[in-house]
Amino acid sequence: MSDQVQTHYGGGGDLADEIAKKLEAAGKNLGDLKTSDLSTVDEFHIRGRKATLELGRQMNLGRDVSVLDIGSGLGGPARTLAEEYGCNVTGIDLTQAFCDAASQMSEWVNLGNQVIFQQGDATSLPFRDNQFDAAMTIHVAMNITAKDKMYAEAKRVVKPGGVFAVYDVLKGEGGDVLFPVPWARESSISHLEIRDEMEALLTQAGFEIIQIDDSTEESHGWFKEMLARMSESGPSPVTFQAFMGDDFPEMVRNQDRNLSDRRVRTVTFICKA
Repeated sequence: MSDQVQTHYGGGGDLADEIAKKLEAAGKNLGDLKTSDLSTVDEFHIRGRKATLELGRQMNLGRDVSVLDIGSGLGGPARTLAEEYGCNVTGIDLTQAFCDAASQMSEWVNLGNQVIFQQGDATSLPFRDNQFDAAMTIHVAMNITAKDKMYAEAKRVVKPGGVFAVYDVLKGEGGDVLFPVPWARESSISHLEIRDEMEALLTQAGFEIIQIDDSTEESHGWFKEMLARMSESGPSPVTFQAFMGDDFPEMVRNQDRNLSDRRVRTVTFICKA
């Protein structure tokens, strides 16, 4: 299963080099980049950078706080939180190509000393007990069947009293998901839970859920705006299509339908370890 997930996200070639070429073609200077310049490609989740900043506020982050980003992708959320709050973020991702690109992109925005990335499995984290002040996972568990192990590992590595934030796509009440979508081209690597199941999984892992936010309506609006932009002027020159491939526009259209029909929902859980 992990091989299928890595294949889905792996893209082709050197991702950082491909992104660099697209940035330069869009008129960006690699020697003078900000994290916001990368947000159209590295905040690979619904509602993008805005959602990351919301999560940071809910986690009460601050300078020198240690944060683990489980399923860190290209490192956008890690860099955003490091820049905004002064925290130190460790990212772990199943896909080595993402880790390599995330490290390179962090150097571009002078955050290489605050964020680090390594390849690893969310269900078997290579960290010691009580290592982090906080942890988060953004749009990751949809590809993981053993969510109980994932959340148990998060509980193990977060200090008692620390915060664990989960922002994910859940199964809605509107019927089966339409594929392809950004996390899966077909159903075999898509493993969505309903909200009640998520609450049970987090509680059974030992977390106290202190806040739940359903952002489905706003997420639907975000996709509608993306579709309108794509219809008017085509995809952004620097976007997720750089690593997702030519079927990315179809993924966007399907997600618009999935959210509109409530086949999926976007929900945030803020938990205390």
